[in-house]
This record gives sequence, C-alpha cells and structure tokens, in this order.
Amino acid sequence: MSNILRSFSSLYFATLLMVLASGVLTTYLGLRLAADSAAQIWIGGMMSAYYLGLVAGSKIGHRLIARVGHIRAFVASAGITTASALGHALIDDLAVWLVLRLMVGMGMMCMYMVLESWLNEQADSKNRGTVFASYMIVSYLGLVLGQLAISLNPELTLKPLLIVAMCFALCIVPLALTRRIHPAPLQPAPLKIKLFWQKVPQALTTVGMAGVIVGSFYGLAPAYIAHSGASTQQVAAYMATTVIAGLLAQWPMGRLSDKIRRSRLIRINTVILGAIVLCIAILPLSGIPQLVFTFAFGILAFTLYPLATALANQNVEQEHRVALSATILLTFGLGACIGPLIASAFMQLIGDSMLYGFMALCTLLLFLRLTQVNYQQKQQNKEVAQDYVMASGDLMSSPLAAALDPRVDEQMVQEQMVNPQHQETDLPTADQVPTADQELSSMDIEPEAAVTTETVEAVDEAESDKNQTSDHNKPA
Repeated sequence: MSNILRSFSSLYFATLLMVLASGVLTTYLGLRLAADSAAQIWIGGMMSAYYLGLVAGSKIGHRLIARVGHIRAFVASAGITTASALGHALIDDLAVWLVLRLMVGMGMMCMYMVLESWLNEQADSKNRGTVFASYMIVSYLGLVLGQLAISLNPELTLKPLLIVAMCFALCIVPLALTRRIHPAPLQPAPLKIKLFWQKVPQALTTVGMAGVIVGSFYGLAPAYIAHSGASTQQVAAYMATTVIAGLLAQWPMGRLSDKIRRSRLIRINTVILGAIVLCIAILPLSGIPQLVFTFAFGILAFTLYPLATALANQNVEQEHRVALSATILLTFGLGACIGPLIASAFMQLIGDSMLYGFMALCTLLLFLRLTQVNYQQKQQNKEVAQDYVMASGDLMSSPLAAALDPRVDEQMVQEQMVNPQHQETDLPTADQVPTADQELSSMDIEPEAAVTTETVEAVDEAESDKNQTSDHNKPA
C-alpha cells in the first residue's frame, strides 16, 4: 500500500487539491445564493450547469488529450477552471454564474480524465484494485477537507474563492514535476447507449437515479440546511458527515455485494434509502438526530452508483467495458443535470422539505422499475427454457431412439433403418423435413436479443427462491 502511494503520489496529490477546491466552490455557491435569498431554481440550475459541463467535457477532453497530451491538457484545463472560479468574485449576475459553472464542469471533467486514464494505464492487474481504491479514498478526503475549509471561513467573503483558486493552481505542480512515464494518448470510446440499455437495464436505471439523487444533494442540501437556521459551521458539518458516511460504506458494501446478488442488494438499498429520505422530509430533525439520518443517507445514496457499475460490468464482455464506462458516465451526468432542476422546482413550489420528498419519489420509481425489469427477465427465461425442452424431441422421434430402447425388437429396427420405404406413408420424407439451419433462419428474432444478460442473475434469484420454497414445504 505504501509503495503504491509513493509511486502515484503526484497524481494523488493533484486529485486531493482538485477535489478540495471543487468541494469548497460547490458549498460556497449554495450558501451564498441562500444568503442572498435567490430562488431555489437558480441554486438547482447552478449544479445542473456543473454536471452539464461534466457531460460536455467528456467529449472535449478526449480530443484535447489526443491532440496535446495529458500534462498539457491538464494544465490548460486547470487554468480555465481557476479563471472561471475567480469570475464568481468579479460578476454577480446569476446568468453569468451559470456559464462559469458550466466552464468549471468542463475543466473538471478534462482533469478527471487525465488523472484516471493515467492511473488506469500505469497500474497493472496485480495492483489495479488498490490503486483505484486509494484514488477514491483521496477523492472523498478532498471533499471532507473542502467542507472543513468552508467552516473556517463562515462569513462567505471572497476568502473561499481565493482558496479555490489556490488549490486549482497548485494541483498543476505535481503533474508538471512528475518523473513518471507520460501515458499514451486516449483512444475514443464509442457510445453504445441502446445496446447497453438492452443488456443491463437495471444497472443503467440505477446509475441514472443515483445521478438524480446525488446531484440534488450536492447542489441543494447546503441551501436546505441554511434555510433551517443552521450556521455555516453546521452546514459544513452536515455535508462532511454525509461524505464521510459514503467513504466508510464503500468497502463493506463492496464485500456485501460479493455475497448477495447485486440486483437484489440494489433493491434492498433503494427501499431503505426511500424510508430514510421520507423520514428526513417529514420529521422535524435537528442536532445529533439530523446528523445520524444524513449519515445513514450517505451510506446508501453514495453506494448506489458503485453497486450499479459492478452489476453492469459483470454482465458485459471485457472488450465492451470501455464503451460501457462512457455510457455509465453519460447516464450519471444526465441524471445529475436533471435532478437539481426538478428538485429545486419542487422546493420553490411546496417548500424546502421537498428536497428529500423528491428523493423519496425517485427511490419509489427506481424500485418499481427494477422490480418490473426483474420480473420481465424471469418470464423471458421461462419461455426460452420451455422452447428448449420442446426442441429436445428430435431424438425421440428418430429410429435411432428405438434402437437404444431394449424393449424393441432389434431385427425390426434394423429393417426400418436400412429400408426406410417400409415405414408408414404419412411420415415426411427427408427433403420435407426442415434442417436445423432452416429452422433457425425462419425465426423472427435473434437469439442474442431474446434475453438480456441481466436475465442470468434474475434466473439465479428465481431458482434460489424456488429452492427455499421447496425446503420450507418439506415435512419435518
């Protein structure tokens, strides 16, 4: 572990500074808009613009890195992001702030792509899991430190923006001075959205809803807590508690997903998360109980995405995983764009509590959709299994089957096989019997399209339920 940290120390340090700056900027803007009594739709629009920039930056980042290389692309993106962050201090027009947030999102995505592609290329199969686990820990640590930095500057002056600019500028230094081998240019990953929605519908539905929930939380939770009368330090503690919960839950939830079917675990996660956000929306929470509930929220909300990603990758072949990653990021980004806009509209029309009320509605829709897809996959598998059993009758209708039956006269069988003209006249001749290739060509659907790959997991789940039922019905 220590060797890996030393080997990738420059990339990890750049990640820490970059995520710290992003966390400070996101919370600062939410608190600043809430203090200025801005409409909730503007607060949600700021976060939506950021995630829209992430989506757009994924395409721009590929071209930029391919043209100038990783280090130059990172430096250029960091410079644009720094200037955009400082622009919030110069201009108070909210429409301009939306554009600045879009620019920050695009720059952040380019920097993420540089760091993650660099780690992915220079990590080998023996330490890849540890390398990316360390990367995620550093990312969550940066988010927590960002909330602590906000708590040290509760006046919401220009100091937080100066901290943001300093961190974005300093994150260039580790990569500019690194002695590691420069990675190869990125190869574009083609999007196959329709294909993957057919192959892994449960996983991508969960990814999209996770984007809606997480995007709504990051964008609107600071304003939600601030409107309840909390101080800046209390808002920072609320956000930090949620992020720490997400960090601590990653490893245990990953181990649990290796023992419980991931599709079932996602449904369980969704039900419990829905109950928690409904309680937060209804109950008048404050102080320690409020922190306890948001800690539980962080455990469940921040593990939906990794669970769905693992479910998708286990059902997709190795050569398709790069395209799958691009589709997952696009789906999450689109969900995170839409979520804050809808949630802020509900909050403006009904009240601040609708932030978590909207999340409860999202969990309900997600559970219903997952249950429907799981049921459809089980039914499709039953139909395929019945067709397969019926097709096994070919051997039973041939004379060879009679030859294998000890109750049949061997002499008669030999005569039938040598002289087929003595058989019954109503039997079809050889040229009338369709071959296997003809039968397959006459089918209207492709065998691959009949059942999605997630059906395998749904079938295993159905067989497990059947075995449990049969064991329950056995006499004692």
